[in-house]
Parts: sequence; structure tokens; C-alpha cells
Amino acid sequence: MVHFEVTVNGKKEAVENESSLLNFLTDKEVEVPSLCYHPSLGAIETCDTCIVKVNGEFVRSCSTEIKPDDVVETMDSGVHEAQLIAMDRVLGNHELYCTVCDYNNGNCEIHNAVKEMKISHQETPHSTKESPIQRNDFYRYDPDQCILCGRCVEACQDVQVTETLTIDWELERPRVIWDKNSPINESSCVNCGHCSTVCPCNAMMEVGMEGEAGFLSGFQKEAMRPMINITKNVETGYESLMTISDIEAQMREERIEKTKTVCTYCGVGCAFDVWTKDRQILKIEPQAEAPANGISTCVKGKFGWDFVNSDERLTKPLIREGDEFREAEWEEAFDLIEKKFKAIKKDKGSDSLAFISSSKCTNEESYLMQKLARGVIGTNNIDNCSRYCQSPATMGLWRTVGYGGDSGGIGDIEQSELIISIGSNTVESHPVLATRVKRAQKLNGQKVIVADIRKHELAERADLFVKPAPGSDLVWLSAVTKYMVDQGWHDEEFLEKHVNNVVEFMESLAPYTLDYAVEETNLSKDEIISIATSIKEAKTTSVLWAMGVTQHGGGSDTSTAISNLLLVTGNYMKPGAGAYPLRGHNNVQGASDFGSMPDRFPGYEFVTDDNVREKYEKSWGVNLPSEPGLNNHEMVEAIHEGQLNAVYLKGEDMGIVDANINHVQAAFEKLDFFVVQDVFFSKTCQYADVVLPASPSLEKDGTFTNTERRFQRLYQVLEPLGESLPDWRIIMEVANRLGADWSYEHPSEIMDEAALLAPLFAGVSYDLLEGYDSLQWPVAKDGTDTPLLFKEEFPLPDGKAILYPVQWTKPLEFEEEYDIHVNNGRLLEHFHEGNLTYKSKAISGKTPSVFLEISKELAEERGIEDGTKVRLTSPYGNVKVSCIVTDRVFGKQVYLPMNTSGEGAINYLTSSHADKDTDTPAYKEILAKMEVLEPKGESPLPKTNHRFGNPQPQIGVNVAEKWAREDYVFPGDLVKERRAAKNG
Repeated sequence: MVHFEVTVNGKKEAVENESSLLNFLTDKEVEVPSLCYHPSLGAIETCDTCIVKVNGEFVRSCSTEIKPDDVVETMDSGVHEAQLIAMDRVLGNHELYCTVCDYNNGNCEIHNAVKEMKISHQETPHSTKESPIQRNDFYRYDPDQCILCGRCVEACQDVQVTETLTIDWELERPRVIWDKNSPINESSCVNCGHCSTVCPCNAMMEVGMEGEAGFLSGFQKEAMRPMINITKNVETGYESLMTISDIEAQMREERIEKTKTVCTYCGVGCAFDVWTKDRQILKIEPQAEAPANGISTCVKGKFGWDFVNSDERLTKPLIREGDEFREAEWEEAFDLIEKKFKAIKKDKGSDSLAFISSSKCTNEESYLMQKLARGVIGTNNIDNCSRYCQSPATMGLWRTVGYGGDSGGIGDIEQSELIISIGSNTVESHPVLATRVKRAQKLNGQKVIVADIRKHELAERADLFVKPAPGSDLVWLSAVTKYMVDQGWHDEEFLEKHVNNVVEFMESLAPYTLDYAVEETNLSKDEIISIATSIKEAKTTSVLWAMGVTQHGGGSDTSTAISNLLLVTGNYMKPGAGAYPLRGHNNVQGASDFGSMPDRFPGYEFVTDDNVREKYEKSWGVNLPSEPGLNNHEMVEAIHEGQLNAVYLKGEDMGIVDANINHVQAAFEKLDFFVVQDVFFSKTCQYADVVLPASPSLEKDGTFTNTERRFQRLYQVLEPLGESLPDWRIIMEVANRLGADWSYEHPSEIMDEAALLAPLFAGVSYDLLEGYDSLQWPVAKDGTDTPLLFKEEFPLPDGKAILYPVQWTKPLEFEEEYDIHVNNGRLLEHFHEGNLTYKSKAISGKTPSVFLEISKELAEERGIEDGTKVRLTSPYGNVKVSCIVTDRVFGKQVYLPMNTSGEGAINYLTSSHADKDTDTPAYKEILAKMEVLEPKGESPLPKTNHRFGNPQPQIGVNVAEKWAREDYVFPGDLVKERRAAKNG
């Protein structure tokens, strides 16, 4: 639809969408140089190269809003002169030595601008800023190559919102600084890599690129300057420089591979290109079109890939002989598995075997694992690690709205007027998603409420931070709901049209008065009323929650209470609203979606449904068991009871991540036969009879499904290391040894089969997932997906949601001697037990080991300081760990990250107590006693950790400070002055 017309270089042009002038000209393929502008960052206005004339006046096209009847000139000689002045200033800050530069890969925007503008020389000679190169183990900053475009600052301040980088415009020669001019390693920088991703040149660059990208760039530091001088002498004029460097850049294309993948860490589902040279990973390059993350990454996704080439990788099968393992050939390992599985099945029946799938593996591999269990062995004893984290959230949503997935996408979270985060350490657990919340709050006024027992970063930034008593979230959520109903603030129209069981539910709220909530939760009436009022005042509310909610005895009921509150207030069925149970692992959503559950086929169809079972029996050509199998919690008990004799586990370190691990490890020792399939020799592998070497995500094709129900393809980047194999190939071989006749040649064939059987993703195909294309389930047969989960109705009888009454399950009680509440969760730098991230020297340098957060009050009471080593003892075991004194925790609450498999592993303390509805372990219900072992010790957290930095929040780059400098003149004004002088 045409809104209005403008004139561009004498030609009438229709304007269909409101946008900046630069974007409009770009869409019309009118060339205008620009260096500071980035589509994901917007107008920064520092470089001035995009100057054009509008209605006779010089303007920066990046920040100029196009208006009706504007007359735009881009080819005027004055425009070109102003652009050249601006570009000359840029070149005064940047030395062109493209042929020996690691950034000469066809995407250096300075190189390309010089070439396109046909610049042959510069008036302002390049000169040093007389400031040393800054570097750490992740990236480096060369001030003498920095053009002060400010992209890195904009990305740090307003996309990542770590707020570390600024430009000090008051220096004689301005440059980028960290905090208050700290070294990188002593700053608040979290090494997310945004700065190097958006830098238009080689000023901010990943250290993996240094000396590796170019054919002539790998010189030692002392040889680099002579080489630059030689190159510049040979390349007389910029035309020859461009020609030679373009040839060298083209040569690089022959040896540098760029392959799209999806991150293997958390559930956000960041996608990016991986640059490799042979097996060497040069850098991770996110793309604006990546649907979940755009240009964003966290430290793990950007720099946490050392594990792929680790010397500790499993590369051959291992077979136990006594207390030792020996290397074996694949044939021998498969022979042994075949023999043992067949014998156990024959002697003790199909249900004497069990299978545990992985949240780290692909959808296709989860599909095959459950097909192996059901269709080959004949058991529904199949589960995955969502049992440890997200099953209660899924249960709460199944009960109320019919689907156990996020209501919308990350974009909906970003546009919501009110975010309520409950029991979610979002900034550390889901860093890129958290940046969207921080950005929306900072730039758009989004309101953020955090309910948590620990003051993490999002709590520090929150408009309202409340600290409920541990395990009491259901009470205050129900009290908020009751208060809103009592005030008449509920959405009566929505309830009447879209919700069942309203009257019964309203009656069930009677116990949850404000007085009762204050007594049980330790929140004040004002805090509860403030939460209710904020929901009333917001047009859209989204609730984010994670393990702080789900890992309790009543985790499913608390998740249900969240959904009840959203239904009562009409916060479903519209963009920017709804329920967002944040998935922890990269494919924990997909593992359940594709049937790695004891009671559900792929797409969440019940194994007890005769029609569904018949469909799978016909497709697979087998008879299938009709009764639900054991979940992984029940499997442990069944082993102890002698009812389960063999387990095949892939991609999960269950021996350290399950609760009450002394109990779990004792179970593993009782198994007749135990097969573990993994990338590394994990804690769980120690109990195995056969260990099979699997390939990580960079070594295979497949799909992951992220927290927002989004299917994304990952492409094979590297060949499998040694004799390791992709999980799907291993599972297929095991299945065929046991009598199957599978012949999959590519994961796409597995997806095609799954899509044919599961209505939830009937239209999913690899063709529709090419490159950065994605689909959010449900996906109809024609490929239409569902970004907003609920539109016209809910997938329940008569299309209505159900308000589901719940009662509070009080947390587990302990003897009086256990007086320390041990909270636990993730850290930004490491992932889960650390099997992958501790392989990174750079990441481990920042956070070398696990530590215990202790409050200042508790530290003073017990004589504890940074580095004090303590023992925590619960009724189930003990840990030894060094302390950090912090204001993030309060009173006798401590925080023990889960990121270790050593003597500080949290699950030596946890019990077998679990959510009453899903058997998810109550990891968060731990009390322990503490004793000091070593009063003095080295701090477990080095001073180079970002926690000790001093961020400097501001909006963007403060470009007005540049314009106010005495040495700055707007190029358009300079052109006017020159022409006035010439004409005068």
C-alpha cells in the first residue's frame, strides 16, 4: 500500500513503509555509503558517510525519517564531497593493510566502501592513537584500527545490555574503553562477543581469527609491521590494494568453510555460522536472520567450542574388563550389546530394559531412541532429562491450556508490557533471551517483576523484586489471583468465552487470603497488591519461570497456578502475553516432543490410545506395548528392586545430574548391563559396561527445537573425530543388530517419518528449514506453523481452557540441625555439570571451579570469607566447596551452582523426594548443616571475573559528545563553507 511519494535524484518513488531514508534508499538499490549503521542496531550517527541532501539540506540518511514530497539527492557533487570528507576522517583512524589483515574476508565494510567510492588516496594520514592493543582470551581491540563507529558500544549498551563499553569522547584521541577505562580482563565484560560480531573492520576481532584467516596474516608481532610496510609499498594507491586484497580474499574462500548450526547449550536456540579451517574453529558469526537470537550470542555460544577438538574426546568404543576399560572396535562393542540385550530380553522380558534419551541430541535421534525402545525391544521404559527440570511446567500447561509449550516466541516476551520472572536465573541460564528483556526495559519502558530467593542480575534490574519463602510461590500466585478477582480485575469476557470450570476454581481460591499469603510467603501485603496492580495496568503480561518453580514437591501445581493466573486475567491468545516455561537445554523441548517419554508417542499422543498405537504399529510393522513405562526416577528404584536389569543411556550424565546421586550410583552398580553413549568419559561412564563414542552437534546434521517450540536445522560442520559416530547412526546399528531393518541414510528421512505419524509437526520438512528458516509447532500438513500458540481456541474439549484448582504442597522438612537452605542453579560461564565448558581454557580462566555463595550475615556469623572451604552435609551426603561472600543471597540461604562433577556436586546433597505429579526431583528443597574446614584459602572466583567489574550504563554512544568537540565539523557544513569561500 502506497502511503506517499518522494523524489529521488529526479525520479518519483513510492514509499510503502515508514522507515529511515537510508533503509528506503537501500531498498530502492540506490547506493549510499554507511559504516556506523547496522540493521540490527539502527542509526548511530558517528561516521557521517551516509550524508545525502533532502530538500537542499545535508542530512545523515541513517537517522532521517522520510516524509511526503521529500526531494532527495544522492548524486549531487556536494553530497559526494561530504561523503569523501567523512570517509577521509574514517581512514585517518584506520590503516589499510588489507592483504595481511585477518578481516579481509569480503565483509570488511571499510574495504568495501573505499572500493565502491573509488577512493585512491586519503588527505588525512592515518596516525596512532598511542594506546596499546587490549586483549583477553576471547577477543582483542586495536585502537589504531578503530574508526569510532560505536557499533560495539551500541551492541554492548542496548542489545546485550551489559553496559561495559563506552567511547571516551573527552580524550585527545577518543577510543573505546571498558568500564571506567579498565583493562578488558578487569572489567564487567561478559565476553558475549557482540562487539566483535558487529565491528565493521578488524578493530574488535575474535582471537581465534588472529594469524589464521589470511594466507599472509600469520606473522609474529615483531614481523607484522615490516610486512605491512612492504605491502603498502608494493600496493601503490588504493586501487591496487583493493585488487590484490580481493584476490587474496577469494583464495580464503577456498579454505575457510562457513556452516550454519544451532547452539548446543541452552534452550534459547541461537543459530549462527561457524567459520572453520580444517578442524580449527576460527569464529562464530551470528546472522541478523537467525530467528531466536539475531546478532546475539553469549560467551558459551560464541567462544565455548574448544570441547569439539579436545584430547579428552571419546574416539573409540570402550569395554569394561573388571575395574578397567579397554578400547575396542565397533564390531566387538555391537556384538556385546546384541548378545546382552537379547539374553536379558529373553530371560527377563522387554520391561527389564530401559532407555534414556538426551536433551543434547537431535530430534531425529530422540525419535530413534524411543522407536528402538518401543518398536524393537517392546517396552515403554523410555525417558529424557526433562524429567529433571521442565516436566512440571509441561504438566501445568497440559492441565490448563492443552499444550505444554511457550505461548509465543522470544519476540512476544520482548514486546510484553509486563514481565514476571519466577524462579528463573534468566540472565545466566538463558543469556540471549534475557538481553531482550533488559533491552525492552531499558529502551521501551517494559516493566519487570522478579520473584526469587536470590538477587541475580535480573532481580537487580527489576522494577519490583520480591523474595518469597522457598517453595511458597503457589501461595502468593494464588493470593494475587484471588485479590484480582475480589477487586473485579479479572477478565470476565475472556473467561466466559474461552475458559471452563470458572466457578469451581474461584471457590478454590478461598484459603489464599492476603493474610494467609503474608504468613506463609514472607511477602508483604503491599508487595502482593503491587504485583496484582501491575498485571491489571498492563495490556499484556508474560510470565517466565524455570527450575526455581518446577524443582519442588509441588512444582506441577505451582506451574498450574501460573497458568490459572494468566487465564483469569486474559493473558493468553494475544501477542506479548502468556506462559513461558524456559527450557534449560538446547533440545529438552524436542526430546519430549519426539516421544522420549514413558507414556507418550511423538507429538504427545498417548501410548494407551488404541488408535494411535495402531497407527505406529502399522508404520513400524510391529506390536507395541500399551501400558506406560518407567520414567527415569522410577527406573532407579526399579533397579534397586531387581526389576530393571539393563539400561541404554545416551548424552546424559545421569550419575551426577540426578538427585540423590549416592543412591543413583549405587543403582548403576547393580545393573547386569549398562550402555552409555557420550562425547566424553563422564561420571556416568564410570559405571558402564560399554561406552560408545558419540559425535557432538558440530559433527552431524539434524534439528533442534528451542524453548519457543522452534524447529531449526543444524548442518554438519566437521567430520566425526576419530571413530566417533553421530548418535542416530549408533542407534540404528544397535536396532538392526536386534532385528530391525532400518535403512535411514540421512536425518531428513527420520524427520519425514516422524512428521508422517505425529500431527503436531505434520508439515515439518528439511526443505522448509533450509538455512535460517524455521517453524514453530504445531505445523500443519501444508507447512503453516504457529508462532502464537493459541488464537481462536485451546486444544481441549470444546476449545476452552480449564481453570484447574491446586493446593499448596509444603516444602520437605528437615531436622533442626540442618539449618542452611541450599539453593542451586546455573552460572553464565558454565553449562550444567561442565563436561563441555571446562574444556575451554578461556572460560575456565574466568570461572575455574564451582563455589558457594554465602550471605554477608552468615559469613559474619560463621567466620567465613572469600576462599574459606566448608562442608555442607544433608541427610543424603555432603559436599566440600570454597566460598564467595556476596549480597546476592540472604541470611541462611546459600547458592551452589550445579556446574561441577567433583566433590562440590550439588546432588550429593539432594534427596529422592520429587514432584508428586511428575517425579521431577525436588532439587530446590535441600537443607544442610555447615562446618568450616579451612578458614583461609584462595578465592575460587578470580578478580578477572565480570562480577568484579564496574559497568557504566548509558543510551548508545552519546554521539552528541562527539559533535560538541572543538575538532568536529559536520561534513555538510564544511562543504557549504568551502563552496561559499570559493564563490565569494
